[in-house]
Amino acid sequence: MLLQLARLLSSSPEGLTIDDMADALGVHRRTAQRFRDALQGLFPQMEETADGKSKRWRIAAGLDGLYQSPTPEEVSSLSIAADAFRRQGALARADVLDSLAVKIKSAMRGRALARIIPDVDALVRSERIIASPGPRLAEDEQQLATMRKAILSMRLVRFTYTGASRRAGVRRVVPYGLLFGGFTYLVGAEETSGTPDNWRFDKIEDLEMCEEVARVPADFDLQTYANMSFGVFRGDVEDVVLRVSATAPPEAVFWQFHPNQQIERLDGGGFRVRFRASGMQELAWHLFVWSTHVTVESPAGLRRTMRDEVQRLAQHLTEDGPEIAP
Repeated sequence: MLLQLARLLSSSPEGLTIDDMADALGVHRRTAQRFRDALQGLFPQMEETADGKSKRWRIAAGLDGLYQSPTPEEVSSLSIAADAFRRQGALARADVLDSLAVKIKSAMRGRALARIIPDVDALVRSERIIASPGPRLAEDEQQLATMRKAILSMRLVRFTYTGASRRAGVRRVVPYGLLFGGFTYLVGAEETSGTPDNWRFDKIEDLEMCEEVARVPADFDLQTYANMSFGVFRGDVEDVVLRVSATAPPEAVFWQFHPNQQIERLDGGGFRVRFRASGMQELAWHLFVWSTHVTVESPAGLRRTMRDEVQRLAQHLTEDGPEIAP
C-alpha cells in the first residue's frame, strides 16, 4: 500500500490531500497520515503545498525504475486490449495501446524485461476478450486525430454529414467529446444551436478544424450526458421501471441495465430496477434478451414499442419465411 501511495503521489501534478490518500487506499484518515509520514522518510523530496485550509503532498521528482517496474499482468493487458480493439476495427486505439506497450518495455532494464517477457507472452496466448455481436468499427485514424486535436485546442470543426436526412449536409459543430461503443460518436452542438447531439463518426466526411475558438459549456459533463441515454440513442428522458422475476437467471442481480439504476428487492424473490433514460427503442431491443423474465412497469410507451416489435416480427416470419410446422 505504501508503494501504491508513492506512485499516486508521484503521478498527481497537484498532489493529494490526506483525505484523497485515504479514499484512494480505502483506509482511515489516521492510517493515511501514518503512510504519508513513512513516505516522507523514504522520499525527502516530497513537497507540501497549501490548498486553502488543506494541505497537499506530492513526490515531485517522480520514482525511479526500482518502484515502477510493470508486472506481466499489466503489460499483457495492454496487448490483449489492443487485440480486442483491432478485431472491432478500432485500429487507431489499438495502435495507441501497442505504442504504449513498446514504450513501457523500452524503459525497462534488460534483466527486468527478460524476466517478465515469458509470462507476458503466456498470458497474451491464454487470455482473450470475448467478441460481442455488433457493428465492426471503421475508425479513420487521421480523422480521429483531427477531432482530438480540435477538442484539446477548443476549436470549431466543419464536416459533411451523410447521416439522417434532417442533418445531412455541411455542418459546423462545437466538439464536446467522443463516445465509443458499437459505433464511434462525436458529441457536439451545432454552432447556432448550443444543444449537444450525437454524430456518427462513420457518417462524417471532409472533416477539418476551423480557426474559430469553440468552448464547451463549463457545466457539461460527458459521462452525465451519456448516462441520460440507454446506449447512444437520444430522445425524451423517461422514468423506467422494470420488474425482474425470481425465475430470472442468477446473474440478473449483477446486471447493469443503466449506470444510474436503483435496485429494490421484492418479497418472494426477484427485484425492481429504476432509472431515468432516453432511447426507448434501443432499450426495447435489449429487453428481448430477457424473454419473460423482465416486465416493463413503465413507461407505457416502452411496452407498446416491444409489443409492436413482436407483432412485426411475427408477421415477417409468417409472410416471408418457409412454412413452420405447428
